[in-house]
Amino acid sequence: MTNYLMEVAANAPHFPIAATLVLVVGFIAAVSIGSIAWYNSKRPPGWEGKERPDVVPDVDTSKM
Repeated sequence: MTNYLMEVAANAPHFPIAATLVLVVGFIAAVSIGSIAWYNSKRPPGWEGKERPDVVPDVDTSKM
């Protein structure tokens, strides 16, 4: 029985690939959504006259 447990422990994955993948995809999504929200918010001091990047969609706040 002891040999079987040692064999199972030796063959267990040492690095959780699925958890790491979820972490990386979640981080990329959070950064992307946060960047869009930041660009659509009020401009910080010094950025009032800057153009919005083309990749950031315009949000119509008059319908809210």
